[in-house]
Amino acid sequence: MKPKWLRAVDDTAGAAAVEFALVAAPFLLLVLAALQTMIIFLCGQAIQTVASQSARLVMTGQAAGLSQTNYKTAVCNNLPSMFDCSKVIVDMQSAANFTSLNTTPPVVSYDRYGRPTNTWSYSQGSPGDVVILRVMYNFPVLGGTIGLANQPNGTFLMIGTAVFKNEPYPT
Repeated sequence: MKPKWLRAVDDTAGAAAVEFALVAAPFLLLVLAALQTMIIFLCGQAIQTVASQSARLVMTGQAAGLSQTNYKTAVCNNLPSMFDCSKVIVDMQSAANFTSLNTTPPVVSYDRYGRPTNTWSYSQGSPGDVVILRVMYNFPVLGGTIGLANQPNGTFLMIGTAVFKNEPYPT
């Protein structure tokens, strides 16, 4: 007869449970990462759609005379309900032609509480001017900075961009 400790080495009862326990955690993390990635792509597309819709307001002259706050409200009205309007950032710059337009991607600075501290441009331009509109949103992600975050505050910065030339306004 084998000693008790040697019999435990040969025993296969419960092996499936142990193997499942070893594989379950990485599998669940992989599924959560896939879901988070899907949500980021879905929300990123929503931000891009909102940027295009909001750009049309400026391009056609419908937003002429709106203040930066009122324009941001118009942008927020196009957002799906999953977005918090207080976290939406709108940056709009205009130039006389495409070559003089500043297309450098924005760098967002944050205070110690993770809130953006930048001052954003708001220039709708005149008829015939070229305008670049960026609608940005800091989307919270699972895992923070060890997950899919691309910002130091543990969020994923989504940017929807529209570049267009203002139409002549009706007189």
